[in-house]
Amino acid sequence: MEKLISELGRLYLPAGAVTGAAWNAHLQGSAPLALAGPDGAVRAAALPFPVLRDQEEGRHWNRLCEVANELQARLGLPAPAVSVSGDNGYCLWLSLEQPMPAADVQHLLALLHAAVMPEFPASGPGAPLPPCLHPASGKWSAFIHPGMGASFADGSGLEVAPPLSGQVAFLEGLHSITAAQVADLLRQLQPAAGAPAPQQRPAATPGTKGLLLKDASLEDIVAYLHSKNIEPTFRFLK
Repeated sequence: MEKLISELGRLYLPAGAVTGAAWNAHLQGSAPLALAGPDGAVRAAALPFPVLRDQEEGRHWNRLCEVANELQARLGLPAPAVSVSGDNGYCLWLSLEQPMPAADVQHLLALLHAAVMPEFPASGPGAPLPPCLHPASGKWSAFIHPGMGASFADGSGLEVAPPLSGQVAFLEGLHSITAAQVADLLRQLQPAAGAPAPQQRPAATPGTKGLLLKDASLEDIVAYLHSKNIEPTFRFLK
């Protein structure tokens, strides 16, 4: 538990200790951990990918992979964390190295939304930070391996609580977006009036570290978990 809280604090949570009672309430979905500090600043920026009606099965996962790769290859951002929502879809989680006012983070997310995923509805209030139980659905949100999304065709979540050691493994190699990267991102997404559109970065070559894989094999996932000294369980896979 302590190691997972430490990783969540390194990437997403405001400074300050998380008590055992607060953590248990978060896991059970009764009182999600606050993502904003006392000054209203946040470090977690979430891009949700709800399942849209009348679309090909699995399209929302494929689209998430495209967007995640574009964030890295075109915009030069670190790899995001990937989660299944516990309710209706997936989410990409971006970490900010320096806390930003919540309104500024929402503005940044709106720019990203318009740039890379305009066909999805605008984001509403932020989702609770995984892992936690979704009270309405009775399923669990959780961070997942970037190749596991196809195992959750409806994006609805896990039937059982995820192993905490596995959650740590999916987070410990991730990095935060620096203040310089945020400034560069704003320059790219908010060009001066009349200025040419920002030039796209070259597409990443296949196999580039950090890019999401739509069709990773079960062997790939097991090998990744074994490299982290984790014995996987796939009881929740459908």
